[in-house]
Amino acid sequence: MTSKVAETKASPDSVLDCGDWAMRIAADGTWFHEGSPIGRKPLVRLFSRVLRADASGQHWLITPVERGRVAVEDSAFTAVEVEQNHNAFCLRTNLDQWVRIGAEHPLRMELGAGGEPRPYIALWRGLEARILRAPFYHLVEMAQRHNWHGESHMGIVSEEIFFPLDCAHGTPACATQPAEAVWGNG
Repeated sequence: MTSKVAETKASPDSVLDCGDWAMRIAADGTWFHEGSPIGRKPLVRLFSRVLRADASGQHWLITPVERGRVAVEDSAFTAVEVEQNHNAFCLRTNLDQWVRIGAEHPLRMELGAGGEPRPYIALWRGLEARILRAPFYHLVEMAQRHNWHGESHMGIVSEEIFFPLDCAHGTPACATQPAEAVWGNG
């Protein structure tokens, strides 16, 4: 005899869609439920383990039996600290997870509404973290000039991959570069 939970795990079509959950992740990385901040970091970590983003950028909390949409203002996480570790740079998220910048977790640069750089690092399950100003400036301090796709750019080398820091996707400096090059895989 098979339990209902086992059947649900085996059949994703049987997951109950709960629509919009009253959860929101603010641009600064603060998680809210029904308008109130979730102050317990272990609870936020628990929710973060079942958070996913689909190809359209919609965020979902998905358990074995139900799923619901979560409103995310910018990115699900923030990167709050950077360290250099041998041939790689590592970023610490606001939930104390360390991530190595590289092929598996590339950097992406965008421009904010005021033209300021908005750096992100790809994480897992379609999620990413926006790199906050202090760790980004620390990366800029360690940046070196490299010839990248025939042009000189300032950036970092992590896991033997060059990531330009002066080039945001869609800007004139990178207009000729494919999207994967701007993500650092080029």
